[in-house]
Amino acid sequence: MFQNFRLSMAWLHTWLGLVLGFVLMVAFFFGALSVFDREIDRWAIPASRFEPQPMPSFDRVLRPVFESMQPSQASLDHLRERVDGPLPARFDTVRRWGAYTTHRDPVLGLFAGYEVPNAKDPEDTARGNRTIDPRTGASLPDDRLKIGSRFFYPLHYSLNLHWKDLGLWIVGLAALVMLAALVSGVVMHRKVFREFFTFRPKKAAQRSALDLHNLTGVLALPFHFFFAFTGLVIFAGLYFPVTHTQLEPLHELHEKLEAQEIGLPHDRAGMAAPLASVDAMVAEAQRRWAARGMAGEVGFLSVQHVNDANGYVSVYRAGTDRIALTGEGIHFKASTGEVLREDPPLTAVDSVNTFLTGLHLQHFRHWLLRWLYVLGGLMGCVCIATGFIFFVEKRKKQHARKGSQGSRVVDALAVTTVTGMLLAALGMLVANRLLADTLPAGWPPRGDLEQYLFWAGWALAMAHAFARSAPVAQGRINPAWREQSWAVAAMALLAVGLNWVTTGDHLLKTLGEGYWPVAGVDLFLLTGAALAVLAARRLKRSLQAGVQGCKVEVARV
Repeated sequence: MFQNFRLSMAWLHTWLGLVLGFVLMVAFFFGALSVFDREIDRWAIPASRFEPQPMPSFDRVLRPVFESMQPSQASLDHLRERVDGPLPARFDTVRRWGAYTTHRDPVLGLFAGYEVPNAKDPEDTARGNRTIDPRTGASLPDDRLKIGSRFFYPLHYSLNLHWKDLGLWIVGLAALVMLAALVSGVVMHRKVFREFFTFRPKKAAQRSALDLHNLTGVLALPFHFFFAFTGLVIFAGLYFPVTHTQLEPLHELHEKLEAQEIGLPHDRAGMAAPLASVDAMVAEAQRRWAARGMAGEVGFLSVQHVNDANGYVSVYRAGTDRIALTGEGIHFKASTGEVLREDPPLTAVDSVNTFLTGLHLQHFRHWLLRWLYVLGGLMGCVCIATGFIFFVEKRKKQHARKGSQGSRVVDALAVTTVTGMLLAALGMLVANRLLADTLPAGWPPRGDLEQYLFWAGWALAMAHAFARSAPVAQGRINPAWREQSWAVAAMALLAVGLNWVTTGDHLLKTLGEGYWPVAGVDLFLLTGAALAVLAARRLKRSLQAGVQGCKVEVARV
């Protein structure tokens, strides 16, 4: 079929990249934004604009909040068809309480799981969530969407398509294809070292796009390979499940035997028991960590089988001083505070797994490395975007002569994926600042409405890209690239301005106070606006040159 192995790799690289490059663009861009997801949360929720806080007192702050919690409405709606009979008015049997924080979180996320009476599947759990100010225990409004950690972050690995985990499977397939595309790309480009130093921006669009594609691909090759691989490792349990197969009974037996071996009860005893001071347990855990030479704050705290004789409390250390995602857990009997177990040292396999997972999720404290992650993610976006441009530029004149619409479709999809994605994200930030705190009766919750506007904005960008794509079928540039670049610049400036008007936290104020989470988001938006203006101006020159070229060609004919 091909004259040599290199040509076959070129074909594989081109078509694998084209088919799933659109998904990879989303994964790279929103993965880059997710490096600072907590900072985006603070920009989106002004009530959370204070300094990060350690885990507060359980006895004084967290316990009263947990005791007042009940399952969320979304969880109840999900369970209605999974029970025999009506749902109870109140859920009293608590399976688990949990609290999680990081060194970048000013607010504290709490979650609770409740036993569901008459559930068709005994494993079904009613879930409740709450976000609080850890200084006072006061709850933040439930309708406020954490845009960074609850939307952009899951978008990069699941596309926020949760039906049967479809998004996870699509992104997993794209990551697997990306590994093949990286290998085939290395085979294609034999002169990798030379391409590392080659970029000719003043050449034709096809040449400069290929140079930039090669440059960003080679420069960030280790980054791209590592993140595609570790992403697959993190979700290996989904892609190669043990449960819901013929091994499920063996898996359940293993869980019960493991619970017996480690001394942590797997099931409730069915006998009521009080909850001892969790603060005392936390103090003992911190004392034991300090004795090992690893003093630190609590990152995760959970109470299993609440108010039951088999209840136990698990305290995990915040691992901000290490890459490996391990919490050095210490587990206590809930009713007495007696130490039941200290997690033993990890096996070699577990150590590798936690290291790879921790390096991907970057929960450690290292600001320079975080920015390198952002840079690597954005370079991945540039690599994919220039690949699209090169594909279209190489074929559009040939397709124009044949009357083919292939380049026109690919170009419109590329516009949708590159500038359209930016417009959707910026539209969401603008909507976050414009929507009133109280919406009219009958409207969706504020957070849901922000998500609907995100998808609507992306759909409008796609419609615009296709509507303006006719010149591509004639061998010219799609004006939608330039128009959407101007729109990106305008929306970014509007988001910064609205943040100032609606909160008073203008850039001079946040910079003067050294409040970098909000200042950083504003600066990032302004930088994006400047780059969008430069791109629009260059596209205008290219469009004018293309029109002049067409006039000359027509005159010759």
